[in-house]
Amino acid sequence: MRIASLVFLGGLLFSFYSCHQPEAGVNATATAAVAPHTERYRPYFHFSPEKNWMNDPNGLVYYDGEYHLFYQYNPFGNQWGHMSWGHAVSPDLVHWDHLPVALVEEDGIMIFSGSAVVDEGNKSGLCPDPGKDCMVAVYTSHIEDSIQHQSLAYSSDAGRTWEKYRGNPVLDLAKKDFRDPKVFWHPQSDRWIMVVALPREYKVQFYASGNLVDWQFLSEFGGEGNTEKIWECPDLFPIEITTPEGSLTKWVLIVSAGGPQPGYAGVQYFVGTFDGQTFQPDQEFIAPKWVDYGKDFYAAVTYNHIPNHRILMGWANNWAYAADIPTNGWRGSMAVPRELSLQPDPEGSFMLRQQPVSNLAGLRQESHRFRDVEINNRQITLDSLSGLSLEMHLQFKPLDAEEFGLRLFHGKHQTAIFYRTQDEQLIFDRTRSGDVAFNTAFPGADTVSVKLEDGFLNLKVLIDQSIIEVFVQNGKYTLVNRVFPEPDTKLAWYALEGSIMIPKAQVWKLRSPWH
Repeated sequence: MRIASLVFLGGLLFSFYSCHQPEAGVNATATAAVAPHTERYRPYFHFSPEKNWMNDPNGLVYYDGEYHLFYQYNPFGNQWGHMSWGHAVSPDLVHWDHLPVALVEEDGIMIFSGSAVVDEGNKSGLCPDPGKDCMVAVYTSHIEDSIQHQSLAYSSDAGRTWEKYRGNPVLDLAKKDFRDPKVFWHPQSDRWIMVVALPREYKVQFYASGNLVDWQFLSEFGGEGNTEKIWECPDLFPIEITTPEGSLTKWVLIVSAGGPQPGYAGVQYFVGTFDGQTFQPDQEFIAPKWVDYGKDFYAAVTYNHIPNHRILMGWANNWAYAADIPTNGWRGSMAVPRELSLQPDPEGSFMLRQQPVSNLAGLRQESHRFRDVEINNRQITLDSLSGLSLEMHLQFKPLDAEEFGLRLFHGKHQTAIFYRTQDEQLIFDRTRSGDVAFNTAFPGADTVSVKLEDGFLNLKVLIDQSIIEVFVQNGKYTLVNRVFPEPDTKLAWYALEGSIMIPKAQVWKLRSPWH
């Protein structure tokens, strides 16, 4: 890293560091991607379908060097309907190859959300080849205005082709709302576990099976946390924690329901124990714990078959306006996959800490570093930083400013992410972010309570055409929001009614991973 110049910016002198080569550890000889997406609002590094409608991620599973992403998909248009499973694979959760539709709607039965597992050695006998690994999809078969039950499909060729099980459904409660099975192997009890939602009863149920076909009811959990909206898309997974006293394993139950922004959907979670039969939260309900504090993060689930590692992926949209977002020919995107860990919280339990997957760093190109920038009741526009695809790491130290933050896509419109020191609130304001008129539920400001840590506010911000993700205080809090800006790419930092210091900041331009 070399000192490039001293830049006088808005009357303020500070050191500016610039690096125009890949980051250390990144393959500098990698072939550059061809021209990035030219469609307006199409994200570079967030997954989106080639065409048509997409919503919930399904069947997240890692097998034989590939991360599989299945997802709710309409093969016939860019509105919800004809739900089938779209399919893509990636070696690194960044570079994706689109594959043909995996599971298709047939005979009036839609393929709703579910999960995929690898049955090592085909112990279930579902696939035709004895002893060969079998990939099994467990999904909700949905008959509109009638019934939902759980069904199976299987693949002998790493998910490229699928056969639906002739004995479907394998779990049927004769209910209209009974969906979104997440299945995983539980080695302690040597069997498969399913967690599945009873949406309008605000419950999840747990079942067990030795062969993925015959399911036995174990227990249920519900009625706690947020019950303002239906419960769906549950997931249950362990995370190992290292403490001064040694290591322990906690279980995290996530459920898509109401959200932290009143009136909008979101994802809540509970931390506790699971003994192979019953989930027990660590504490009685106090207040919901939220996976994300933005409006555009829903139906999140984790990858199966990754030992000692937990990666979460969610849909970057909200049902309040999902059908109206102003994209052309395609509709829907995924948030960046996240690596999960747990840390102690003040209430005596644990809270999620989230970071974007580390492989995303391979997209970094130009790097701009800043040191000891002081801003006194003014705005600084960073004219040297243009582009619709950026990653920023920022450290703010408020001195006496009442408000400070950044303005993205700044010009005629802007998206503002700022902190109010007196009430310790971080605010993501998209009321003037560009096209906000397509649905009255879209414009607004999201708020999350955030305390400074040793006097600092640390932000990691991912900007990608029409998606902004913010990771706050090293991943303690996150916010994902869609924006639809004018093609104005200015970036600005500001302080109001006082001064702030930016001890360090780094900004990268990111290339498109599509090729």
